[in-house]
Amino acid sequence: MATLMRASANPGRPFECLHLFLLAFWIALVSLLGGCGASSDSPAGAPPPPLVKVAQPLYQEVRTWDDYPGRIEAVQSVDVRARVDGYLEKVNFRAGEQVEKGDLLFLIDPRPFKALLSRAQAELEQARARLALARNNLARAELMFKSKAISEEEFDARSKGLAEAVAAEQSAEAAVYSARLNLEFTEVRAPISGRIGRELITAGNLVKGGGADATLLTFIVSTDPVYVYVDVDERSALKYRRLAGTECQAQAEKGVGACMLADMALADESGYPHHGRIEYESPRLNASTGTLTLRAVFSNPDGLLSPGFFAHLRVPGSALFQAVLLPDRAVATDLAQKFVWVMGTDGKVERRKVTLGALVDGYRVIAEGLKPGEWVVVEGIQKLKPGAAVKPEKTTLPQAGSGQAK
Repeated sequence: MATLMRASANPGRPFECLHLFLLAFWIALVSLLGGCGASSDSPAGAPPPPLVKVAQPLYQEVRTWDDYPGRIEAVQSVDVRARVDGYLEKVNFRAGEQVEKGDLLFLIDPRPFKALLSRAQAELEQARARLALARNNLARAELMFKSKAISEEEFDARSKGLAEAVAAEQSAEAAVYSARLNLEFTEVRAPISGRIGRELITAGNLVKGGGADATLLTFIVSTDPVYVYVDVDERSALKYRRLAGTECQAQAEKGVGACMLADMALADESGYPHHGRIEYESPRLNASTGTLTLRAVFSNPDGLLSPGFFAHLRVPGSALFQAVLLPDRAVATDLAQKFVWVMGTDGKVERRKVTLGALVDGYRVIAEGLKPGEWVVVEGIQKLKPGAAVKPEKTTLPQAGSGQAK
């Protein structure tokens, strides 16, 4: 009993137990860390290979295109002006509507012109009566001259009187024709079919007709088809001429406009949904700008294309050729070098330097460095390094569309 009491009274005993406990805990922790380090070298603990999408390059017939900014213009544009003086009596259209050639647009008060026509017609009847009298007088003069009843001077006077009467009739007929024209001009009709602007003069106003200072009433622009004008540099113009000669031998006599394709997009459109053709090139280079004007024509049945709109025009920059294509996003850059990631048969990727060509419908032409049949990483290239194993998901690239011949 005394011995036990002495042992429990020893103050160093609890600290010795705590020391042993900490030592055992430290040994267990070291063993655990050693086990984790050993397992990090094992394949079972390695991070999984990155998941990427791979595809074989397209091998497709395409052409390159050149893009130019341009403006849409109307094939026909007319300023409608008054041709006779008078008060405007009626406006016979709504601003902005489609009108057809010959439609009545404005009516100028026709009453003064009807009166002038009636007067001219009366004067014509007088001239015709005088002409008939002159013919009768000359016929009687011929008989009398044969019988020596009148002098030669009198006969000549009656002969010249007939000529004067004929001229007077012709003058009266011209006056009637002019009066009838002026009466017709009181009805201002559409000279072309197209979309009409607003009325610049309202009913009740006095308008002036004829000459350079004639009153402008409105304007009309044709809407279908429409033109798009662009300016190209001299080298491009020569390229297009040679290309047209190569592809259109059968129509070479018609020039570049006979066979050159053209696509167009408006300011808010993606892609080039409108299809037309180049049908005119300026016969002379603009020496001050070094450019040549090309004109493309496009159908516009729904009236979407309005004169004055900004447009993107593209024209073929090459003939059709077989090309190796990849999505542009699959091409990476290292300083000045362009490369792609190619997956080998062992499931590992390698960097492949490539030479790039033109961009066609979101696809990049690979001029050198690839051949059909190889598997190339098209998504997930940011995760890769040379020799890395990957987990590939094979996919098929959709065919390029508008880069092909239409």
